[in-house]
Amino acid sequence: MARLTRLCPVGIPQHIIQRGNNRQVCFNGDEDMAAYANWLKEFAEKYQVQIHAWVFMTNHVHLLATPLQENAISKMMQSLGRQYVRYYNHTYKRSGTLWEGRFKSCLVDSSNYLLLCYRYIELNPVRAGMVNYPEEYKWSSYHANALEVESGLRTPHSEYLNLGNTTEERLNAYRALFRNCLEPNSLNEIRSSVNKGLALGDNRFKLQIEENCKHRVTPMKMGRKRKEYLL
Repeated sequence: MARLTRLCPVGIPQHIIQRGNNRQVCFNGDEDMAAYANWLKEFAEKYQVQIHAWVFMTNHVHLLATPLQENAISKMMQSLGRQYVRYYNHTYKRSGTLWEGRFKSCLVDSSNYLLLCYRYIELNPVRAGMVNYPEEYKWSSYHANALEVESGLRTPHSEYLNLGNTTEERLNAYRALFRNCLEPNSLNEIRSSVNKGLALGDNRFKLQIEENCKHRVTPMKMGRKRKEYLL
């Protein structure tokens, strides 16, 4: 099946996943994750991408980001991927590929799905059984978004800022979102959208994207079902 053209409309958030090739380990410890985070910040600033949420797992990465210029996401991820592979191969005396081809991404409806993606990303270590609570995992934006731990990487999205009029109100409202796990239907919808490169949103949002970008962002009615990864 031909893959959909990657869309990067300015101002529309994207959920991004970068996985290790054949699910191999990409981060062996804190030093690797710190290096990745530093280059992510560098290239996000260079290509004008706002990073709202993230989680670095041992063999994959989730990001929630908004591009402020055309093709900014692709430029950022390509530069970041190349830089990190050079570092990783040099550090561990290896050669060859590290990532699973090109990264996966989907456009996200800010009004109805953005905060859902925040939760999906930051609850990833909990679903993986690595921790019991999101605050127990170090390499996640939960510390910045829920606990106000200072981070030069994060740019709060307007939907996040709308959670309250003060910092305390926003933090309390944000933490309240995590009192319950995500519903199975929500998990499946997010996974399907990002794995297939489709839009995550209501019908109005999808129609608007298709009309503006002249590209399909909804599933075809017929065709082979593609394999979807969990987490």
